[in-house]
Amino acid sequence: MLTKAPKGTKDVLSTESFKWQYLERIFREVCESFGYKEIRTPVFEHTELFERGVGETTDVVQKEMYTFEDKAGRSITLKPEGTAPVVRAFIEHKLYSGAMPLKFFYITPCYRYERPQAGRLREFHQFGIEVFGSSHPAVDVEVMSLVYNIYKILGVEGIELSINNIGCPKCRTEYNKKLREFLKDKLDSLCETCQSRYEKNPMRILDCKNERCQTEIIDAPLMVDYLCNECSDHFEKVKEYLEIAGIEYKVDPKIVRGLDYYTKTAFEFISNEIGSQSTVCGGGRYDGLVEELGGPQTPAVGFGMGMERLLLTLENNGIEVPREKGLDIFIVTIGDKADKEAFRLLNNLRKNGISADKDYLERSIKAQFKYSDKLESEYTMVIGDDEVDKGIVSIKNMKTGEQQEVKLNNLIDELKFKLGR
Repeated sequence: MLTKAPKGTKDVLSTESFKWQYLERIFREVCESFGYKEIRTPVFEHTELFERGVGETTDVVQKEMYTFEDKAGRSITLKPEGTAPVVRAFIEHKLYSGAMPLKFFYITPCYRYERPQAGRLREFHQFGIEVFGSSHPAVDVEVMSLVYNIYKILGVEGIELSINNIGCPKCRTEYNKKLREFLKDKLDSLCETCQSRYEKNPMRILDCKNERCQTEIIDAPLMVDYLCNECSDHFEKVKEYLEIAGIEYKVDPKIVRGLDYYTKTAFEFISNEIGSQSTVCGGGRYDGLVEELGGPQTPAVGFGMGMERLLLTLENNGIEVPREKGLDIFIVTIGDKADKEAFRLLNNLRKNGISADKDYLERSIKAQFKYSDKLESEYTMVIGDDEVDKGIVSIKNMKTGEQQEVKLNNLIDELKFKLGR
């Protein structure tokens, strides 16, 4: 056990980390073009934040949170999602007193105790954005457009956008009444979790993954048929702005999302390439969450995207992430004097923005060249004690095999020229 990672976690080795770095770079570039700024929140929060924010009737809170008491007896939870911590930071630092809207993005680890499966681990990584301060439907579409742009840049095909409007507290009151009436005679056939949700939040029952429950609720009334005028108007405008943006979508009235804080717009980007877990990104509007957590009434909208799922989607679509380039130059040394000179050169090369390395295992010349090749070095330089005395070194282009002698005092300028720096 000591030398094995806990179940549901995964090491990202150097052979894979370049893929993560590529995605993170794309995220940052797209967010910058949309005017979003990065926010970072702690990896753990007070448990009450998620109980009140995410919702006591959700699977996340009821079944999946990593919760423990610290040494002072306080209940602490590893964050299972990224939105509630950002809202907490928004309130704590009184960011609502500044110019609105405020646009944030984050890349963060999250933790949920659930059965590990394709694209979903117990420790997973979430890319998300949150917008505070605007109730305009165009902002909902901007959020979806940001996701859409990322998929386009990555070259992902076959991703479908599904949208719904899940109402507000005003119109949900009537809907919940109708839903309870529908479910009343089916309660005994529902799972224990759904039975517990019947009085507190019957809408959560629609999100149950239990096959027996899904069969029982197949003809359940839909929220979209009970929307108030405000929610209905908002939904129609969202669809209008999606058409303006040129983003194809379909209305799926059964989308409710798995967290209690959503209101009005809910959306999912769906992929059929990663097995049973087909939602690769989900989000929506949560106009009441800031107030629920103790802040002023503030409309908000956002999304969360699992990075593991996105990587799996890329793989299943046959999309290769560009590999990171190798070293600019590797120095092969012959002799003690040359070894010390090579170490001095390394420092100068790196100071000048040239990636460089040398042998530290006293390998043979042949083995050093093999190691240079494994590091995918663009150039390999050979320096021995005689070359140090003469002030001349030999540089080999590892792709073409071309070799050239270069004066040591011109080495940096010559390499910059060859590398196009």
